[in-house]
Amino acid sequence: MVARIVADVYAGCLADRSGEPADYIPELAAVQPDSFGLCLATADGRVYGAGDVHAAFTIQSISKPFTYALALADRGPAAVAERIDVEPSGEPFNEISLDPVTERPRNPMINAGAITAASLITGRDAADKFDRVRRCYSRFAGRELRMNEAVYSSEARTGYRNRAIGYMLRSFGIIDSDPDEAVDRYFRQCSIDVTCHDLAVMAATMANNGVNPLTGERALSSALTEQVLSVMTTCGMYNAAGDWVSTVGMPAKSGVGGGILAVLPGQIGIAVYSPRLDRQGNSVRGVAACRELSRRLELHFLHVTRSARTAIRADYTVAEAPSRMRRSAGEIAVLDEHGHGARVYELHGDLLFAGAESAVRAIEARAGELDALVIDLRRVGEVSTIAVTMLDDLHRELAATACRVALVDPDAKLGRLASSLDPADPRGRIFIDRDTATEWCEDIVLARHRPAGEPACTSISIEEHPVLAALTPEDRARLAKEFEGRTIARGEVIARHGSSRSGLYLILEGRVRLTFYGADGRAHRLITLSAGMSFGEMPMLVDAPFVNEVRAETGVRVAVLDPERFDMLADRAPQLKMALLKRLAASAYAQVDTAVRTIVVRGGDE
Repeated sequence: MVARIVADVYAGCLADRSGEPADYIPELAAVQPDSFGLCLATADGRVYGAGDVHAAFTIQSISKPFTYALALADRGPAAVAERIDVEPSGEPFNEISLDPVTERPRNPMINAGAITAASLITGRDAADKFDRVRRCYSRFAGRELRMNEAVYSSEARTGYRNRAIGYMLRSFGIIDSDPDEAVDRYFRQCSIDVTCHDLAVMAATMANNGVNPLTGERALSSALTEQVLSVMTTCGMYNAAGDWVSTVGMPAKSGVGGGILAVLPGQIGIAVYSPRLDRQGNSVRGVAACRELSRRLELHFLHVTRSARTAIRADYTVAEAPSRMRRSAGEIAVLDEHGHGARVYELHGDLLFAGAESAVRAIEARAGELDALVIDLRRVGEVSTIAVTMLDDLHRELAATACRVALVDPDAKLGRLASSLDPADPRGRIFIDRDTATEWCEDIVLARHRPAGEPACTSISIEEHPVLAALTPEDRARLAKEFEGRTIARGEVIARHGSSRSGLYLILEGRVRLTFYGADGRAHRLITLSAGMSFGEMPMLVDAPFVNEVRAETGVRVAVLDPERFDMLADRAPQLKMALLKRLAASAYAQVDTAVRTIVVRGGDE
């Protein structure tokens, strides 16, 4: 679809032959005036093109933001700001003038500012300084770029006005080195050959926060990318900047060679090549093509795509969506009554200021009600610095109310905040999955709200196990004799996926985890069972293999009814076996009911 739109826009602009190529540089006047190429590159590196996308032409003034970027990296923003302002000029791009108040070039996109930026490039000598410029451009383009010797010679022969600008800059102390060297470097940078495809990748690198999406190489830091794009927004299209921002709405830079480069941060880069220029020195077809692409693809940077309220994908309590840790009847009762005091918030999208503010505001509204909180960040993309700060402040605010906080943040998206949530810190924890974090919340609720004097059930005898407890004392004693006691070490596999039935297991102490392998190839918890629970029922009842792996999560003590004794009960004590089967069916039903409730609330996730 995108390829078709690019082709349609190209076809719609192709017939326009208004404007003329630049003629003040002899080599530029000799180009094919009706060449036309249009490229769109996404921030992840997909390039769409139509027309002469691989035709070489010189970069000309589109070089200015890239040299400015290198100067910022070499000297630092403060040092560069002492020599170059960032205000629109309102004058022709080659005007021999400085701001009357600051006595500096008004911005780096006009020739005076661009020559100053070229003078700020560091290196061993003039050749090394220009090679650093060329290599900088090459990092943005993702391939080695070369200078066009013929165009350079043409510019050097006729560039008297630029030399006058250079000497003016030297006389005002803006350039403190040889002005001829700075001007020559400027001629050379303008003479580097590029294609429309190259410019689209260079634009996409800026859109991708300074990282080339094809090579993965960082060409510029995030902070300096923002600086360069800001100046391009207000100054990149010369005296047509206002009309460009209102109708196209993207930071951009044009060149008298017929190129235009435009950037939509975080999304795409656009490049156009068509040598016929308008009165402002911008490509006629280039402006029209960018305007039409912006309209059809809704690219204007002030277009609001979605409400900040969508930062919260879902929120629920642990009573509504319990963990896969199977609880006793008493614990379930406590969680049903007090589980509203532990909530899970799933966030998604890019967590910038507005999204972070909406999430923090929603959580703060419940601050006094919460014993525990989980913030699930697995679906979050970019996290801004202010979002980390706001969540850090929220963490401290909740800690003051005795609410403990956990993050589900396997990729450490929150950086500084995640490092403050040390596992040893009583205020919070970091988890790689939401289910384990939910279990942590449940444990906090149980610790705070379990009836006084009622200890957690950690160890029982076989006679106390719920599967046997409801039987008559006589039947209970008879059945208990059929079981064999075993002790299993932590981490030991009790039953593997696909293994034959090995017995009915009653857990008397410790915890057992049943797992399955997902499409991602990782083991996921199906459920955790503790003292008073059982497993192995279904393989025993239907004589089928285990469908899940069973592993001791802690040291475990179990009572096992082996398959032979289980089968013999039908002949020796049919009523006893029937009573046992009823208890096992009730246990299995409770397990399925809990799992279904969780799936409904979470939408089948995890």
